[in-house]
Formats: sequence, C-alpha cells, structure tokens
Amino acid sequence: MAGSFTQIHIQIVIVVSGRNSHLMPEWRQDVFKYISGIIKQKGQKSLIVNGVSDHVHILLGLKPSMRLSDLVRDIKNNSSKYINEQVYLPFKFKWQKGYGAFSYSQSQIDRVFRYVQNQEKHHADKSFKDEYIEILEKFNVDYDEKFLFDW
Repeated sequence: MAGSFTQIHIQIVIVVSGRNSHLMPEWRQDVFKYISGIIKQKGQKSLIVNGVSDHVHILLGLKPSMRLSDLVRDIKNNSSKYINEQVYLPFKFKWQKGYGAFSYSQSQIDRVFRYVQNQEKHHADKSFKDEYIEILEKFNVDYDEKFLFDW
C-alpha cells in the first residue's frame, strides 16, 4: 500500500492582545516550552518557539492531517490558559485575534530557525510592525494595514 509523505514547514506569528509587553523574560521560556509541547501533543513537529515580550514566532513541521487554523487555535487557547493558571500576571492574558503563517522550503529552514532563535537581537534594530510588514511583502501577501495586528 502506498503511503503519503510530506514535508511542510510553517512559521507562525502570534501576538499578545493589544501588542502589550506581557511575556516577561523570567517566565517566557516556560511558555515557549509549553507551546512546543502543545504542538508535539497534536502530532506535529516543533522546530523552535521563540519571541519577545509582545509576540511569538513558531517554526514547525505540519502534517496535512491537521488544519493550520485548528493548530493555531489550540496553541493560543491552551497557552493563554496555561499563562493564566500560572498567575504570571495580575490580569487575564490574551492573544490578539488572527495570526501570520508562512511556508518555507527545506533549504530555508536553517536560516528561518536562526531568525526565530535571534528574536531579541533582531528586535533591538527593528520594530515588530516593520518586521511583520516586511514578511508580508516578501511573501506577496495582499493586506490592508487596518486589518493587521494592533500596533
């Protein structure tokens, strides 16, 4: 019997509600590990999860048996629940609606991995808004700025 074989790499970008800087350095890595665990629990391949105080980049291998929108929903729902249960913040944590998702070939994975890995350094020189619009334009995504994340 013939099998199905795929290699689909996706970078996902999710943003804290209001683009507030709520992902504190002292517990941020715990949240990234938790997100990686969600991805693995869903049968997908987590390559790297990293970000800064107001947004997160996720690079993963996606099996076609899982809808990307369902995976992102589960990541956002479960990670916000985790953050709130840990009482990391004195208020309810939420992610913004929407997300970005961009596909990459196998030959690009090392470069994207390093890009996600170096988010702190990267954002010392570039704002999230500039970064995100640059990604949208690189991928020729039609967008209306009023429908992008809250800046």
